[in-house]
Amino acid sequence: MTSPEPRHAQWMGLALAEARRALDTEDVPIGAVVIGPDGTVLGTGRNEREALGDPTAHAEMVAIREAAARLQGLAGTEGAPDGRNGDGWRLADCTLVVTLEPCAMCAGAVVLARIPRVVFGAWDEKAGAAGSVFDVLRERRLNHWVEVYAGVREQECATLLRDFFAGHRQVT
Repeated sequence: MTSPEPRHAQWMGLALAEARRALDTEDVPIGAVVIGPDGTVLGTGRNEREALGDPTAHAEMVAIREAAARLQGLAGTEGAPDGRNGDGWRLADCTLVVTLEPCAMCAGAVVLARIPRVVFGAWDEKAGAAGSVFDVLRERRLNHWVEVYAGVREQECATLLRDFFAGHRQVT
């Protein structure tokens, strides 16, 4: 793990805001943002599995899809990050910030999108794939490796999830 930078906590605030929006649709409150090389937000996402009836609608997947679409739209324009032609799917020099450690599916998407950095808040001891259960992001047998910054605003991220699940246990 690498030590977090001060801007990571600020970016985590954006991801936490997305996570809270997931509560409106009774989705698990996980939020994510993709930050471009210049510090702009390229994509945002929150869990929308319940809202969309889509098992792949994890916060990270939603944010990555939005960022890729935005970069593809910028292809060949002056606003395109790093001046490349921008095929959309390569999120080189971007940072994914997410409130919970990515699962195997989301970690795989990070690797495939060539995202070089992931910042996350709370650990997922049951399904995490960034060091707790699996370590897909730093698997040396894959063709892309990711720098991981863990535990950014960890307590705040974990409390949001704990409160959500405690409320669901009381209802069911």
